Amino acid sequence: MDSNELAKYLESTNSIAKPWLLVQLRLKKLQESRDQISEDAYANQLADIHEDLMNLGEWWRGLEEEVF
Repeated sequence: MDSNELAKYLESTNSIAKPWLLVQLRLKKLQESRDQISEDAYANQLADIHEDLMNLGEWWRGLEEEVF
């Protein structure tokens, strides 16, 4: 699945408000652009995505049945 297909899936399943899926979309887009950007730019963007993922914390605690 490429980033366009993933984005369409997120839209069709009303998953745009699910931050962990948006992180997945960002990772897919970064993966697709890896050949066009420098190693430093790739590492910086990956670090940014990682930071955003870690900032999500454990928001899902108690909501496992709803969100997974």
